[in-house]
Amino acid sequence: MNEWNYDIFWKEALKQIREKISDIDNSMWFKNIGYHGSGKNKIILSVPSAFYKEQVTQKFNSLILSTMSELTGSPIDIEFIVKQVTTKNEKKAEPESKVKPGKPIQKSTVKDNPEKNSNLRRDYVFDNFVIGESNTFAANACIAISKNPGKAYNPCLIYGGVGLGKTHLIQSIGNYILDNFKGMKVEYVTAEQFTNDFIRLLGEGEMYKFKNKYRKVDVLLIDDIHFLGKKMSTQEELFHTFNALYDYNKQMVFTSDRPVSELKNLTDRLKSRFSRGLNVDLQPPRYETKFAILKQKLETLGANLDDEILDLICKNVTTNVRDLEAALTKLIAYGELLNKKITIDIAKEQLKDDFSSPRHGNITIDIIQKIVADYFNLSQNDLRGKKRTKAITFPRQIAMYITREITEYSTTEVGVDFGGRDHTTVMHACQRIESKLKSDPSLEPIIQNLIRMIKENRINS
Repeated sequence: MNEWNYDIFWKEALKQIREKISDIDNSMWFKNIGYHGSGKNKIILSVPSAFYKEQVTQKFNSLILSTMSELTGSPIDIEFIVKQVTTKNEKKAEPESKVKPGKPIQKSTVKDNPEKNSNLRRDYVFDNFVIGESNTFAANACIAISKNPGKAYNPCLIYGGVGLGKTHLIQSIGNYILDNFKGMKVEYVTAEQFTNDFIRLLGEGEMYKFKNKYRKVDVLLIDDIHFLGKKMSTQEELFHTFNALYDYNKQMVFTSDRPVSELKNLTDRLKSRFSRGLNVDLQPPRYETKFAILKQKLETLGANLDDEILDLICKNVTTNVRDLEAALTKLIAYGELLNKKITIDIAKEQLKDDFSSPRHGNITIDIIQKIVADYFNLSQNDLRGKKRTKAITFPRQIAMYITREITEYSTTEVGVDFGGRDHTTVMHACQRIESKLKSDPSLEPIIQNLIRMIKENRINS
């Protein structure tokens, strides 16, 4: 198919895409995408900056691919190139070749083997994963696994809160193995996709396809296994898949938002399989790591912000890497779209809502601590402090237990907000309250009353 044909298809694809997206997305992103050329089964589109390239790829790549494939009647690849546009009122932009590049993650040979790793993101590699004190153990374990699949730490479970890099690490393992072990079959899938495949093929009477897909691999990577709670049939199938792969020394890596012991509605025998190998946790990054992450992100995007702005972000975003990068992306987008240099005052104004917005449906740990402390005639500082008297320890354990019950905060995040305690302390507190609930009938109504007060506080705030 010649270039003229692809040009026609792109124009039609744009019309269809604009009917599916908002006016804001169209104005912000698609008006800045241009047709540049084509190659064999490939269309080349231009965007004005590396920032646009990353954002469009993340937000709309699958939409563009599916629309173009439907129009052409065959699979097609998309390549984005940075081609900065100059208007009469603008100073000529610096050519792309002079923009300081990020780490050469695009040189991976994974790009040359799309049929082997259609679910893997090509930019998730070890080279651009920033290692700090909070994730050194997990990162080094994953590197060791990728160098000796099936031999080192099998199986492996990586657990931690949302946005700390679990998906980045597990996909980095897959990408490294595809690059360095020719002929190895790698399958990356989320637990939700695994479940959907199971249900669909079971309903179609083609379970042999499911078994061929998941039991005839050298490396199986499953993300977010906490999704499997209560899905007993899927758990049963994963149990047998696990045994089949383990018996033949095939590498398995899983991720979860919490330790195995805290995974609810998961069968004991599946928990025992996950616990059989190495379990490593990811914790929220410290200041130095956060700063390094932002610096690398800027370098990759060819963007620039003053260090005092990065310092502002690092000191005010205490949750996870995802929120950290979201704050940075927002500032870069503001500067790109309005053609403004980001000052510290602009940064404070644009990020004020991000810095103050509560998470998890407006139920924050601060609210829980306040309600519980008031109920027991204590202060929030008592719950966060180091005192270990029974009058303080018991309410503190209740507050931790309630936090884990009604929010999605991880044990690591809870520990940080309760005076920088270790996640194992939070796990122990929850276990103590669960045990006491079984032996003391008077405790249940107290906890339910506190939960009701917390939720009413959220609604009225």
